[in-house]
Amino acid sequence: MEKALRAYGAVLRLVRRLPKDTRPYYAKYARENFVNYREVDAADPNALNDLFNRTYTHSLWVLNKYSVDQAAADKLKEICCS
Repeated sequence: MEKALRAYGAVLRLVRRLPKDTRPYYAKYARENFVNYREVDAADPNALNDLFNRTYTHSLWVLNKYSVDQAAADKLKEICCS
């Protein structure tokens, strides 16, 4: 649970780097996704690792879409890919 909260916080910090008019959409999108997947079995490490990897990969895709430096996602990479 702690790792998920740290990942969520890191995603929201990345949302602040996006263009101002897109921030509300991506903040809401992130929240909805974290809420939708809160029922994932915490005892299944494969399911959790898959979700964290998708979190990181999707975040990189959004950053690329808006030409934001991928280095901004280094903290999220530490959280999700460790």
